[in-house]
Amino acid sequence: MADNGAPARESSEQQTQMFREAAEAPSVVARQLPQNHARIARIAATLRAKKPRAVVTGARGSSDHAATFAKYLIETRLGIITSSIGLSIGSVYETKADFTDTLFLAVSQSGKSPDLLASVEKAKSGGAFVVALVNDDQSPLTALAHETLPLLAGPEKSVAATKTYLASIAVIAALVAAWSGDNDLTAALARLPDQMHLAWKLDWSKAVARLASARDLYAIGRGIGFGCAQEAALKFKETCGLHAEAFSSAEVHHGPMALVKSGFPVLILSQNDETRAGMMELAQKITQSGADLLVAGFAAPGATMLPVIGAHPVLEPILMAQSFYRMINALSLARGFNPDRPPNLNKITETL
Repeated sequence: MADNGAPARESSEQQTQMFREAAEAPSVVARQLPQNHARIARIAATLRAKKPRAVVTGARGSSDHAATFAKYLIETRLGIITSSIGLSIGSVYETKADFTDTLFLAVSQSGKSPDLLASVEKAKSGGAFVVALVNDDQSPLTALAHETLPLLAGPEKSVAATKTYLASIAVIAALVAAWSGDNDLTAALARLPDQMHLAWKLDWSKAVARLASARDLYAIGRGIGFGCAQEAALKFKETCGLHAEAFSSAEVHHGPMALVKSGFPVLILSQNDETRAGMMELAQKITQSGADLLVAGFAAPGATMLPVIGAHPVLEPILMAQSFYRMINALSLARGFNPDRPPNLNKITETL
C-alpha cells in the first residue's frame, strides 16, 4: 500500500490476541473435523435411532449465535423444530419441563456458566438426550452431557470469542451433515479449512473506512446466515463501542426500516441460497433510502461490496465470519479500542 502509515497499522492489528486467535480458526477446523469424526458418526447414529421430536439449544453470547445457526440448519435439513431455551427456566424459576424424546444441544466455550449447567441438569432429568459442544473437555458441562463434541480450539484468551465461535459452527455443520446423510455437505466440509485461510486474507478495509465514525448500525442476515449477523452485531458492540442490532431481512420491514435513512450504516451478510432473492430486494430498498450499505455476498448498485469466498451455502456464513473478524479487529483499533479487553466484560460470564 502506498500509505506510509499502513505497515505500522497492519503491525498493530496483528499484535492483538483477537487477531492471532481468529487467524488460528482454519487450523482449528482442520484439526477438529478428523479428530471428531468417530464421535460425530456415533452421535449421528444415536440420533437417527432416537428420532427426537424436537431440539432445544442452550447457550449464551457467541455460543448462542452458533445455536441460531444450528436451529436453521436442523430445521431446513432435518425438518425438526429447534428452539432456544430460556436458561432462567432452570436456573431462576427452577421449572420442571418434559424433555422426552428431545435433543438438548448445549454450546459453550467454558462449560462453566451456572445457568447453562442448571438448564442442562433440568433437561437431563426431564428425559433429554444431552450433547455438549464445549472447548474445555474437563468442564462441568462435559461431565453432565451424555455425549460431548470438543471444539479443540485451544486456549482463547481474548474476551471476544472468535475461533471458538467458528469451531462451534463447523462442528454443528459436521453433525447435521452426518445425521441427515448429506454427502455434499460432508465433502464441502473437507475443503472448509483451506477456504477459511483464503477468507482470512480478503480485504474488508472499505468497511473500516465506512464505519470508523459510525454511531449505530444494522447487521442483517437470514436463515442459516442470521447467526452470523447476530455475531457481527455483538462484535460491533463489545469491541468497537458501536451500537448495532441484528435483524433477519424479513424483520427489517416490520418497523426497523423506519430508521434506515441517509447515511445510516447497514451491513448485509448473504449466503447464496433460497434467501438471496429477498436480500437483493432489501438491498435495493436500502440504497434507495440513501443509507450507507455494505454487502457481503452479492453486488448491489450503490452499495460497498465486501469480497467473499464462494462455497457450499451452509458454509458461506463461516467464511464471511472469518473475514469479518479480521475487519472488526482493525475497526476496533481505528476507533481507539482494545479488542482484547472490552470495557465491563470478562472472558467467562457466570450468569445465574
